[in-house]
Amino acid sequence: MKFKAFLTENGVNLLEKRFLPAFEKMGKICHLLLTKEHLFFLHNLLNGDGVQCIAQFRQDVLFDDYRISSQNEDRIAFSLDVSLLYRAVKSSVSICTEFTGGLAANRLQIKLVKKLPPNCTQPMPFLTFETKGYKSAVIQDVPISKPLSRSQVIELQTALDSAQDLPPTLVQVQDPNQLQNFVDHMKHVGDVLNVTISKYGDLQVQISTTLIRLGSEFQRLSVIGEKSQAPVEDRNLSAQARSERAIARGDAQSVQVSVKHFSKSLQCHLTKPDSAFYGIAPQGACLTVIFQFMVPGTRQTDKSISLHCRLPVLDPGSN
Repeated sequence: MKFKAFLTENGVNLLEKRFLPAFEKMGKICHLLLTKEHLFFLHNLLNGDGVQCIAQFRQDVLFDDYRISSQNEDRIAFSLDVSLLYRAVKSSVSICTEFTGGLAANRLQIKLVKKLPPNCTQPMPFLTFETKGYKSAVIQDVPISKPLSRSQVIELQTALDSAQDLPPTLVQVQDPNQLQNFVDHMKHVGDVLNVTISKYGDLQVQISTTLIRLGSEFQRLSVIGEKSQAPVEDRNLSAQARSERAIARGDAQSVQVSVKHFSKSLQCHLTKPDSAFYGIAPQGACLTVIFQFMVPGTRQTDKSISLHCRLPVLDPGSN
């Protein structure tokens, strides 16, 4: 089982400035899955009680001279502490910049190794970052779990494949700040968020308690997938009435999610996506948020990077 590569300047910027700060807020531990073509960051994929977060990078976006081999169809997976990975990347970049004139002058190598830590009798696996100066090398070791077995990798891959299903209707939110502001102001009001998405391009978020009901509505959003024209007779109705009628017609779905989970999913905006799409899985299985990245300077989707979250749905009886 071998893996080594050189992080590109673009790869370092993506990880250090955008994705690792977001991943650190999603959870302490995540899985890394390395294949011949891609690198995946997988949060909470094998657990059903929290926000699932899946990030995929085409390997040439992050690496040069990418080499991987294993007896498991050249797939390697392990778990690690995201904050330790983030710290190692920041530290390595700082060393490169301070002593060797930056990443362009000195490439940063990343590889899997086994080492004997102090006071241990058994070698342990590490993800190692190495930058070589004129007279010395600086090494940052990130401890990782024992690499997953073949059956464990298959289980992880199966969970990843099932998490890729798209909701039938997705609505596009261009400005996440409005959602962020709403959740920031209302998260002390209640613990449960009602989310309604219609084929008309409407997104409603609402927090209700026995004493108060507060919400925000986004109308006429762009729709991908199944869409319908909003009935003219509904235009003068309240948001609540419109959503109830749309649900009754089968033109909308509504689910309840944890305010804490929804707030956590908004941390993904630290990755600086160009927009986000919200959708509800069939039978209200989960709330899905898909983040869109554009090729810089164009309006074309960057297919080399993908990121999405799946929020578990609460039982209505838990409200």
